[in-house]
Amino acid sequence: MAANPASNAEDLYIEGRWTPTTDHIEVTDLVEGTAFARVAAATPADAEEALSAAAEAESAMRDTTVVQRANWMTAIADGIEERKAELAEVIVREAGKPISSARGEVDSAAERFRRAAEEARQLDGDYVEGTTDGHEGWRAIVKKEPIGTILCITPYNYPLSTTALQVAPALAAGNSVILKPASKTPVSGAILAEIIVEAAPDLPDGAFGFVPGRASEIGDVLSGDDRLAGIALTGSTGAGKHVASVSGMVELHMELGGNAPAIVFPDADLDEAAGAATAGSLKYAGQRCSAVSRVLAHEAVHDDLVARIDANMDDWHVGDLFDEETKLGPLISESQADWVEELIDDAVEQGATLVRGGDRDGRTIEPTLLADVPQDARIVDEEQFGPVVAVTTVADEEEALSVANGGDLGLDASVFTSDYDRAMRVADRLEAGGVRINGAPSHGLGDIPFGGVKDSGIGREGIGYTIESFVETKSIVL
Repeated sequence: MAANPASNAEDLYIEGRWTPTTDHIEVTDLVEGTAFARVAAATPADAEEALSAAAEAESAMRDTTVVQRANWMTAIADGIEERKAELAEVIVREAGKPISSARGEVDSAAERFRRAAEEARQLDGDYVEGTTDGHEGWRAIVKKEPIGTILCITPYNYPLSTTALQVAPALAAGNSVILKPASKTPVSGAILAEIIVEAAPDLPDGAFGFVPGRASEIGDVLSGDDRLAGIALTGSTGAGKHVASVSGMVELHMELGGNAPAIVFPDADLDEAAGAATAGSLKYAGQRCSAVSRVLAHEAVHDDLVARIDANMDDWHVGDLFDEETKLGPLISESQADWVEELIDDAVEQGATLVRGGDRDGRTIEPTLLADVPQDARIVDEEQFGPVVAVTTVADEEEALSVANGGDLGLDASVFTSDYDRAMRVADRLEAGGVRINGAPSHGLGDIPFGGVKDSGIGREGIGYTIESFVETKSIVL
């Protein structure tokens, strides 16, 4: 195994110093198939120490100014950009993401810290005068104050940009932060921790903690501690429900599972719909909560749409992840590949037509197109997280809505039509946190709120929206 990409990866960062620990996680290189890094694995005692340090730092963080915190955010963004090549290579190796996508993730992480700097400068409160009888002459200063200590639990699929979406708003709002990265992809988080420490040397000791480790060992210790004021988690619905069950009275900010439907009506631009369905389903091998998980095609255009998607998929192939032309790589693990293969097999057994793909080599599954997928196939209702375009026939608008709104998830949805009234009517009735008209789900770098309904989450991500979740409003009345 080569030297760690992050010089401090084998240590924790607690109470303002890099701290050795007794256990480590070996991270697999998804390009070479071998271990390429060792990252510290915190013990329950380490987690307790980080919680104590963060709680003790809350007062000092509360005393920092918005200018000071904005300057930290800008310096962190600069640090990310300076280490862009290194971070991109790490994301390729630990997450199996093609190099072009990995570079884009680094860019988005830097931009999210820059936006957090801008939002921090807007936390200037308000001034209110009494306007009711008996309250003449009253004056109120309305302040925005940090809520305390935030635990950030980040996912494997966007190990840097999603981390930025959690950590940047939490720090910008003046909170203490404990970062617990996904154990499959902790190396980019370790580099980010180094950048934060170097970019913000006046950050109060304990105000930022880097505590990687196995969820089975430290997850409940961290999320169940009553010193926390909030938890930001991006992950599976099961993980979110478990954390909610042990966390108690804290601010929960969770972006969980998705099963986005893309409804295609007869009056849609089919080339546009096919392109969005293909890219929306296959980007990062489908391992995205906002991926298009099922295409609900009106029966009048089903066959034509499938043919166009099939043609588009010629451009999507598995290859060398460091090749600029490669769009697809392996899934994160053998178990994830098992899951996707199981859903494909079930759909075919239920009567779906396998148009292309379906083959598997270890963690890699060929881009797969399924047509005429029965509505009772598991892939219609369950989050797949794989490189599969699954097309189901619907007869009309009502049936499309019934299928789209079925199940317990409601993160994203897409509608393809040239009829404005229909687009808005269907969007209003879709049970989803976000609806994209004539495009695959997309939420920008943090300017558009992102989150779900039903079992897809609590709260909304987005730099300004997240900051609002991580501050309290205090009124001082004179």
